[in-house]
Amino acid sequence: MNRRRCAIYTRKSTEEGLDQAFNSLDAQREACAAYILSQAHEGWEPTEGSYDDGGWSGGNMDRPGLRQLLAEVEAGRVDVIVVYKVDRLTRSLADFARIVDTLDKAGASFVSVTQAFNTTNSMGRLTLNVLLSFAQFEREVTSERIRDKIAASKRKGMWMGGPVPLGYRLEDRRLLIEENEGALVRSIYRRYTELRSITQLVDQLAFEGIRTKTRKHATGKTVGGVPFMRGSLSQLLQNPIYRGKVRHREKLYDGEHEALVDEHLWNEAQRILSNNRRERRNGNLVRYPSLLTGLLEDPDGRSMTPVFTNRQSRRHHYYVSRLVAGEHAKSAWRVPAGEVDRAVMKVVEAALTSSGGVEQDATDIERRHALAADLADMTVPEQRAVLLELGVRAHVKIDAIGITIGTGKERTCFLPARLVHRGNAKRLLIDGETGKFEPDPVLLKLVALASAMVKSITAGKADALVGHYSKRHQWQLLRISFLAPDIIASIVAGNQPPALTGRRLLRATDIPLDWAAQRRMFGSN
Repeated sequence: MNRRRCAIYTRKSTEEGLDQAFNSLDAQREACAAYILSQAHEGWEPTEGSYDDGGWSGGNMDRPGLRQLLAEVEAGRVDVIVVYKVDRLTRSLADFARIVDTLDKAGASFVSVTQAFNTTNSMGRLTLNVLLSFAQFEREVTSERIRDKIAASKRKGMWMGGPVPLGYRLEDRRLLIEENEGALVRSIYRRYTELRSITQLVDQLAFEGIRTKTRKHATGKTVGGVPFMRGSLSQLLQNPIYRGKVRHREKLYDGEHEALVDEHLWNEAQRILSNNRRERRNGNLVRYPSLLTGLLEDPDGRSMTPVFTNRQSRRHHYYVSRLVAGEHAKSAWRVPAGEVDRAVMKVVEAALTSSGGVEQDATDIERRHALAADLADMTVPEQRAVLLELGVRAHVKIDAIGITIGTGKERTCFLPARLVHRGNAKRLLIDGETGKFEPDPVLLKLVALASAMVKSITAGKADALVGHYSKRHQWQLLRISFLAPDIIASIVAGNQPPALTGRRLLRATDIPLDWAAQRRMFGSN
């Protein structure tokens, strides 16, 4: 008799009734346990784990209990999944196929207590697919019916539930004005139109001890009653409920409730919010605006954000990949902002003075040429406004910078580029630039010390420049003295190969004596 380890899985779509002493999950579990007991003669025995998803829809697999159960199956600790009905496990055909695939790979199966199915043969799987098709159809029809009901109700201006906004109370499923809170809401709108800044308004409200609306859930949990933050205050200032409207998707309908804010005050607040968004988008409201914020992507398709560092009283500006949760910092790209900004502006200026094969009237041509001429003298926010208007986007590639212009008929220009190191600094060589930088002080120092080391050995006496170094470092300097003359000349001129850095030169223990081999090693060829 083979031992079969059976795990019971239960699910309920809503949380209603879960707080009862004996709820739907308990009933499912009891029926499944009884079925396992009836199969004891076949070697069936229940596992100790509990896999329950109370309040989770069967429309997807993003359920904690199911994820834990499938992990146990993949680990070989569960042989049979026992459910009350198949739709407790899933209501989606696609998810069902994935679950069966997981079970097949682990040599496991599942059983429905109220429906006799065997997933190990084709007829059983056909029957299951038919049943799940009806379950998925029922779920989709129910969802459509609920959505249609909500849409029809909102078109009539009815309140369809959710957190009751500050300034209102709920009676008989209708919103009524709460006078004290309503006065606070009007005060917040008036203050915003005077201050014109959400940040300053947040500070004022916090100083006065004004907090968000306190709400008590049916479970007894209390939320709210905390200081206003930028997000919650911004949401309050844009909520059409206060104008007597009900929003459904992108449309607004006249609500059954009374407006808290008059039309003039509402329109003024929305105008200021819109202006501030535009100013923020262009970079007018930040201390150090960056030209390509939100317009630049790294080779992996991630957005790049500006960062600043201070080194030796100088501010350095970079664009760095914006990482998501779980991504390692080493996967981030980091490029100097100055070179990328100049490359983008160079392409934009050329695009403004070129017709791009499209016929333009004389007025438009004159305007674009004037804009191109003024571009270099504009502030960064003004330049950003031009880029946004033209629909400019930039993409950092491994060997190029891709610059796209336009929102309809797009044009993309690729400028050859490479990221190189100069000492501790990173520079981007773009569009055939030769890298005319100041010589790397680290490499210059190593070349000078290497020359002093050779003179010290040939003269047979210690040199103050190198005498205090360890034997290991002296040997490193001696190796550097055997570099090819043209490589040393490139170091002095500041146009050495990108791969030739001070760190690599010091750590290279296998520098060949053959000059051609050296050039290949450091990328001179």
